[in-house]
Amino acid sequence: MGEKMSPEEKYQLISRNLQEVLGEEKMKEILKERELKIYWGTATTGKPHVAYFVPMSKIADFLKAGCEVTVLFADLHAYLDNMKAPWELLELRTRYYENLIKAMLESINVPLEKLRFIQGTDFQLSREYTLDVYRLSSVVTQHDVKKAGAEVVKQVEHPLLSGLLYPGLQALDEEYLKVDAQFGGIDQRKIFTFAEKCLPALGYTKRIHLMNPMVPGLTGTKMSSSEEESKIDLLDGKDDVKKKLKKAFCEPGNVENNGVLSFIKHVLFPLKAEFVVLRDEKWGGNKTYTDYAELEKDFAEQVVHPGDLKSSIEVALNKLLDPIREKFNTPEMKQLTSAAYPEPSKQKPAVKEPSKNSNPEDAEPSRLDLRVGKVIAVGKHPDADSLYVETIDVGEAQPRTVVSGLVQYVSAEQLQDRMVVLLCNLKPQKMRGVESQAMLLCASTAGENRQVEPLDPPEGSAPGDRVFVEGYESGKPDEELKPKKKVFEKLQAEFKISGDFQAQWRQKNFMTKLGNVTCKTLNGANIS
Repeated sequence: MGEKMSPEEKYQLISRNLQEVLGEEKMKEILKERELKIYWGTATTGKPHVAYFVPMSKIADFLKAGCEVTVLFADLHAYLDNMKAPWELLELRTRYYENLIKAMLESINVPLEKLRFIQGTDFQLSREYTLDVYRLSSVVTQHDVKKAGAEVVKQVEHPLLSGLLYPGLQALDEEYLKVDAQFGGIDQRKIFTFAEKCLPALGYTKRIHLMNPMVPGLTGTKMSSSEEESKIDLLDGKDDVKKKLKKAFCEPGNVENNGVLSFIKHVLFPLKAEFVVLRDEKWGGNKTYTDYAELEKDFAEQVVHPGDLKSSIEVALNKLLDPIREKFNTPEMKQLTSAAYPEPSKQKPAVKEPSKNSNPEDAEPSRLDLRVGKVIAVGKHPDADSLYVETIDVGEAQPRTVVSGLVQYVSAEQLQDRMVVLLCNLKPQKMRGVESQAMLLCASTAGENRQVEPLDPPEGSAPGDRVFVEGYESGKPDEELKPKKKVFEKLQAEFKISGDFQAQWRQKNFMTKLGNVTCKTLNGANIS
């Protein structure tokens, strides 16, 4: 199809719905001479979700415009970004991504023979590439790479060196894949401008950069692999799709941060050139839109109801997902999925007679949602002199309010900006009129001269990092611990600080991916 288009028509198709293009004139010049060579990379971390249809629909545009397109499965990047993909799972996750991305492209009728698929470690471990990484490290500063990765690489107070390598490798990929342009989301902009600056410093050509807007998730924020409610998984069943769409943010008349409308604009319209709103006859019957702006206008004026919009997108989305579900419904694909993303294994309790009031399941420390938090504000409770009211970042969109009885033991200055360990799935409860949304875990001694000290996460921890008991890292926490079951109380009875200041349960260490949770001075203390 690209052969019949003029260079200007190709440019219009390549750039439609993009938020920004860096290097427009250069792209227009290339299109007058030959086809454009573009690459899109994806780090093989969490399971791809429906927002991946946004870059897929743009890849369809690139191919229609005659472009040569490379898809990079960035497995090494997945490991370098705070070890989001463990080394031993990289190969499995790359295979999962390759099968899923190809199934997505087939579901929107993209001819796979026109695409080149490549794995990062196929060329990023070569002698030449490695030498260029060292060369690059001699011409860029730590400040440059931290700034470049700010929107993409997980940000922590003490970043691992691996995360600082990430932007440089992404820049070098442009040279080693021999492309004219790199395509990505607008969140990649700082990495793209970093690449434009550092590649010429190595004697390589500055590339063109094409950026998609970030499509809001179903909650109205960025759709994320790590936020279950914000995304629809590509293998979700029809019931799950219906349930998640029902919860989706789609306020009547509100077109800002509306994930439902954004999906129609950036995926369904480019693919189908129309969208049908399904309605009961008494509300005017079905209406076919061939212009997105008209649909947005009708929604803004409340001519189209959110319920009708959601039920219509549900039908369209399931049509896209059906062939993907079918492909992954084979024994081979099911085995690959479970191997690449192992289900949290349930520890089998020892076989013994349960007592009348106990449940063997209660002894699972993996049922506790333990996380690292950062105290961002601390003050006295307005109605209780012995209580602090703390505002703590636990890696969520909003910080949590936590009430704790630490006034006699820890100063407000010691708590301010401190990294702590929190239990986040207790039922919120009011403490003298202020609702506490988590429990701050501390080591404490008994007796007249009681001492209390908050637990210390390992250095380099970030708010939201998961805390687990050694050997129970794969279990899934309860959404909310039921007070009557007393799960925490039963487990907490065996929480202890060891002789060498390690926080433990049954002599197994509390840990994060960066190391053990500790206590500075109170060895032998209880934890509460």
